Amino acid sequence: MNVLYLAALAVSSAGLLALDARLRLAVFRFPRRAAVVLAIAIAGFLAWDLAGIALGIFFEGNRALLVGVDLAPELPLEEVFFLLLLTLTALEAFAVTARLLERRDGVR
Repeated sequence: MNVLYLAALAVSSAGLLALDARLRLAVFRFPRRAAVVLAIAIAGFLAWDLAGIALGIFFEGNRALLVGVDLAPELPLEEVFFLLLLTLTALEAFAVTARLLERRDGVR
């Protein structure tokens, strides 16, 4: 069992959340909205993954890098953490961009 990849995903997500907490970007500024966005996006990506798995397009990679917990055939636990990181990154990037545009336009 290898936890390095899962730990890297968790630490990266924690870093984004720490940045969000410090700057009050999305999750710590609008927690309910952010939770809804994260839930919908992750559910959508999981549906996409399951469709790709069913079609034989997606498959589980190198098992030596994974903890060995599968949520479904060819769907490792790490995928959910990756999707969380992916979605958090997009949400934070959107929030930072919106804040910079507001400052540029003089909107407070």
